[in-house]
Amino acid sequence: MVNPVKHTATILESVATSTLTAWRGCMVVQAAQQPEKPLILYDMEACPYCRRVREALTALHLDVDIRPCPKGGRRFRPEAEAAGGKQLFPLLVDQNTGKVLYESADIVDYLFREYGGRPAPRAYQPKAYQQLLGSAASAASMLRGLRAKSARAPEKPLHLWSFEGSPYSRPVRELLCELEIPYTLHNLGKEHWSEAGPAKQRIKPGPYRPIPGGKRDEFFRKYGRVQVPYLEDPNTGEALFESARILDYLHRQYAL
Repeated sequence: MVNPVKHTATILESVATSTLTAWRGCMVVQAAQQPEKPLILYDMEACPYCRRVREALTALHLDVDIRPCPKGGRRFRPEAEAAGGKQLFPLLVDQNTGKVLYESADIVDYLFREYGGRPAPRAYQPKAYQQLLGSAASAASMLRGLRAKSARAPEKPLHLWSFEGSPYSRPVRELLCELEIPYTLHNLGKEHWSEAGPAKQRIKPGPYRPIPGGKRDEFFRKYGRVQVPYLEDPNTGEALFESARILDYLHRQYAL
């Protein structure tokens, strides 16, 4: 079982990480149309450059297939090298256009131009101080999601509903990365200022009603609430809300 005290400390560290990155990757800047074929991101959760790409994906409401590549990992690093020629992350493979891109700034610019039809907003453009703050943000989360741990490989990728700035979702992504478990990341960023705050304590009082026709509205109609993280494992049929429960499940089901 996940220790409640340690888990609370982990969430507070995750809050510090989101704060140091100015809470980018929380609000949707522009809801892009999902491409016909899934985007593939070879990713290292603790890497500040990978984080910038995931922030942009949330800002565009784009889903992505995550192939975790932690240090010492063996499951997807050879595949990444075959796709791009080297083991350097982040690495984005767009099966719709044939683009294979390294370098976070290039990937962010590409995503906004290709799927947002616009240049990257100023908040998502590279700045000199971001490298220092990004490294500090990773340190605040104790560099979880950096190194591989022994784990069983699932037959099918998992599905995680999340958004980059969510302090509760980050520990789940960190463990998925360490265990090298592939998953489809369904970005469920906040679509309006009134959605700010945790699921049970949003700024706007009264019953929660997502914007009609959006991804959050679709999720709300299906599950009766909008809360992340939410994990579905097609290998076992398990479906879970709450980060502590998800972490406990992943340890039991996949960690060695």
